[in-house]
Amino acid sequence: MAGLLIALEGPDGCGKTTQIELLKDRLEREGYEVIVTREPGGTKISEKIREILLDNDNNEMGSCCEALLYAASRAQLVEEVIKPALAEGKMIICDRFVHSSLVYQGIGRGLGIKEIEGINSFALNGLKSDLTIMIDIDFEKGLDRKRNQKKLDRLENSGNDFHKKVYNGYQYIKNEIKDIEVVDGAMSKEEVHEKIFSLIENKIR
Repeated sequence: MAGLLIALEGPDGCGKTTQIELLKDRLEREGYEVIVTREPGGTKISEKIREILLDNDNNEMGSCCEALLYAASRAQLVEEVIKPALAEGKMIICDRFVHSSLVYQGIGRGLGIKEIEGINSFALNGLKSDLTIMIDIDFEKGLDRKRNQKKLDRLENSGNDFHKKVYNGYQYIKNEIKDIEVVDGAMSKEEVHEKIFSLIENKIR
């Protein structure tokens, strides 16, 4: 089988981490070799960029700097991990990918979708995910989940106005960008998992 790149997207608190764990376990039971990675991060260099991006001490960071750092982290992940794994026929599950930059920096930070697409077109050098799945969840429910989980990072601490823009951004790409599959995050975690798994099965077939 050729390698497959699956990106899971969605607002903070949508349940991606839980779904990725369930998905990895099931795909491995089915006999697939699975690599799980995340954005920003996934390599030594990309994890260092992640620390800079999410550090609450870096509140003076400009939006353009933020967008370029995300693209830089992504470029390293693609070259070091994703492309080699795809060449070896492995299945990669990525916790966030390009759509997150479109939403968080393009819409949330107001930099513009086309501008973010341009930055990432250069960073990815033609690579696209084979399947992008968005877990859709109510804005307030997602934030409540996040607040109850752990200490918030720099982006999570960006305020309700920013997170409302992010939520609206996900609603926009859900309706306007056609290369994304949407799963209702209001369902039980078992129902969400079954829906995600069926989308992947269809893609494999």
